[in-house]
Amino acid sequence: MSLSLLPVYSSPHLSSSLFFPTPHLSLLCLPKFSNAPTPQFILCCRRNASFSARCGPGVPDGAQYDSGVEEDERPMKASCDDEEEEEGQETLSSLVLPERWDVLGLGQAMVDFSGMVDDNFLKNLGLEKGTRKVVNHEERGRVLQAMDGCSYKAAAGGSLSNTLVALARLGSRSLKVPAVSVAMTGSVGSDLLGGFYREKLRRANVQFLSEPIKDGTTGTVIVLTTPDAQRTMLAYQGTSSTVNYDASLASAVSKTNILIVEGYLFELPDTIKTITKACENARRNGALVAITASDVSCIERHFDDFWEIIGNSVDLVFANGDEARALCNFEAKESAASAARYLSHFVPLVSVTDGPRGSYIGVKGEAVYIPPSPCVPVDTCGAGDAYASGNTPENFRCSQIG
Repeated sequence: MSLSLLPVYSSPHLSSSLFFPTPHLSLLCLPKFSNAPTPQFILCCRRNASFSARCGPGVPDGAQYDSGVEEDERPMKASCDDEEEEEGQETLSSLVLPERWDVLGLGQAMVDFSGMVDDNFLKNLGLEKGTRKVVNHEERGRVLQAMDGCSYKAAAGGSLSNTLVALARLGSRSLKVPAVSVAMTGSVGSDLLGGFYREKLRRANVQFLSEPIKDGTTGTVIVLTTPDAQRTMLAYQGTSSTVNYDASLASAVSKTNILIVEGYLFELPDTIKTITKACENARRNGALVAITASDVSCIERHFDDFWEIIGNSVDLVFANGDEARALCNFEAKESAASAARYLSHFVPLVSVTDGPRGSYIGVKGEAVYIPPSPCVPVDTCGAGDAYASGNTPENFRCSQIG
């Protein structure tokens, strides 16, 4: 297998000895770190297994997680064996934080509950397939009630978390790639879901640096995947939906080589101030800044805020074709390549995915085409996030290839 290299931009803090495979390889090799939500589920788990969830009617917010189900009731199998996980826990418990992080993410902690549904399920609930909708507590409850009896997987999710976990997995002895130090900062509740989220990230070698918000509830996302692999998401922000630019955040941002800002943060109150300060601090301390476009509806609601950050502080934009067109105010007939070319007049690098058609890297008014790796889609949730994980270091590493 030959590995091609994408255009690169350098940072004085990035090690020239690092080598990362292209996004093609990362998409093939990286396990997905899923998406979904809510305390009205009873979480069922066992040691060394992925968490699963069963809908529980009448289970109130704050319900305890139940680990007493039978083995055959747990649909998800362990992703690692006993010895590997014990070894990983040992390493993490004695971890010494680095002087600088390779990658720091700024975003909102979200716990994902994901499951398979059919088109009729979406139709009966009046949901448009393939979209992301922000819901309130009551709306979330109605959807959960409709799911009663279904089986789901729960995971520490959210777009940014998916990318950071995949980045942490790029360090591989088999690929002879050094470990990548990855951390996240942002908002997380002090509830049980918040504790679940932080622990899952810790086990994935992503350090969550922010303190939980006292008495705050963690956001959740319900991810509904139909047989055609399309995902529909319902996001509940929780009560921990704020990110303040405090001393802890300022310190973390000043000690990273790459800062990735999650576009969904614009949905939270007054977050533009925090994002602006974080980006300015990162650049002042030699970091490169990336932002995820996140979602078309999010871009439409916060178009001016997106461009305030993109126009002044960003080195790399991650978007899919629809999101890129939304950022450009292009009509649907315009191609992803056209959007990548247009955006690259304002940002040094633009990464635009185009589903089964491949992807584009926009640079200096040109669009470099990257063909797709043929596969049979099962679940597209997190695909773009995994792509970003392979794309980030490849584009940002030092230009000295060796």
